[in-house]
Amino acid sequence: METFVEIPDGVKADVKDKHIVISGPGGTLEKDFDDPRFNHLLDIKTDGKKITVAASGERRKLGSLAGAIAAHTRNMVIGVTKGYKYEMKIFFTHFPITVTATKDEVQIKNFLGEKGARTAKVAKGAEVHVDKEHIEIRGADVEAVGQTAANIELACKIKGRDRRIFQDGIYLNGRFTKTGEKL
Repeated sequence: METFVEIPDGVKADVKDKHIVISGPGGTLEKDFDDPRFNHLLDIKTDGKKITVAASGERRKLGSLAGAIAAHTRNMVIGVTKGYKYEMKIFFTHFPITVTATKDEVQIKNFLGEKGARTAKVAKGAEVHVDKEHIEIRGADVEAVGQTAANIELACKIKGRDRRIFQDGIYLNGRFTKTGEKL
């Protein structure tokens, strides 16, 4: 089984063994797909215009692994050409929430009237921009952007209260490329 990933103009792809490096106008992303269980059964090659992921067997697990590697590579190509943008909404009914962002973390203050601040880690490769009621997370790596959004949502998790009444929190509002295309 073989899957292909097209490489657009202006994007450079390097493959060494199972290590893929994609460079483009939005930056450089690299990922290592080295797994000793499947090294002898999978082959990743490039000819400059496309990346080929080939499985040397007909087992379902190998086909799904080849498809997963191709999907990760497609996400890397989209990341270095268009980039990713996640939008989150700050929602509160009881106490006004104040959100500040630094390079490494997002601080959520006055959540449900709590005195201490809740913090969420910003993954490497993601940038967080805070508005009054919106948070925008941008980056070339979809995994870093998605993990940062998940960390922010998890920091606002409410325990020991009725979710139907206490609906305060920060929630994912939309996933887009930086050019505005919906994912």
